[in-house]
Amino acid sequence: METVHHELAGEPTFEPMIQIDIEIKAFVSAWKHCDYVSTYMARMISQNRSDSVHHSNLFSSALNELLEVAFRTRHADGELACRVSRHGATDRIELTLPCVPEERQFYEEAVAQVAGIEARERYLNSVSGDLAPSREVVLLELAVDYNATLRIE
Repeated sequence: METVHHELAGEPTFEPMIQIDIEIKAFVSAWKHCDYVSTYMARMISQNRSDSVHHSNLFSSALNELLEVAFRTRHADGELACRVSRHGATDRIELTLPCVPEERQFYEEAVAQVAGIEARERYLNSVSGDLAPSREVVLLELAVDYNATLRIE
């Protein structure tokens, strides 16, 4: 699968490090695939970090959260591409996955909410309840706890 990769004007160039492509049908056949992919990729990209175990653990956790959001896709055909690129100390995760129009709308709205000024307050309110985290809460967690920037292309 050829991944579409766009750099924004004025943005530094991120060099590709690793990419895994998997049929979406195979990926969503077992929840554990999220953990397998995130753990493997985190170990591969963390080798040259000063504290590779710490970096691998944090990166694996963040990537696993993203993969769990992708796992909930309702689209059974196509491929999931997971690519990691690096610029200096910053690692970028790019997920390309098939989704139905309603899912794309969800992602666009969720990313807009995550970028909002009240993201931290919404996140803290959401985790103080007894409900299991929603996909939006997972994205909020990445933005708040990991200082992630999320973007839909």
